[in-house]
Amino acid sequence: MARASSLRASDADRDAVAERLRQATVEGRLDPDELEQRLHTALRARTYGDLNRLLGDLPAKPLRWEQPRRGLGPAAGFALVLALRLAIAITVLAGLVIIAAATLAWWMIGLVVWFALSSRHGCRGARRSSAGWHRPPHVRRV
Repeated sequence: MARASSLRASDADRDAVAERLRQATVEGRLDPDELEQRLHTALRARTYGDLNRLLGDLPAKPLRWEQPRRGLGPAAGFALVLALRLAIAITVLAGLVIIAAATLAWWMIGLVVWFALSSRHGCRGARRSSAGWHRPPHVRRV
């Protein structure tokens, strides 16, 4: 390992280290002042050992830290299911009420029209008594 650290670094190696340092700053691992110092050192580095010292306290690849996922607790899951079922029930009930109101409205309109037509063109003033239909005296026989 000591032998590899004494090998000369190329411009591409220095650029790669500089990019890793910038990425570490974006990740929050380095502050801007420390980035500036390390970039200055990286661009003047001659060997792999010089470059490795700049990256020694940083992970080789950016690590992604994730908090353990918390699923919905049993109470929250139950509440969600209950709210969903309640919303569906209210929607269905509202639809049934709208259908019933529309049916009743059409039935009422039909009833009013039937009464209007039957009273105007119906039995021509004939009245029914317990004995049957009687013609009023002012109506002539045809």
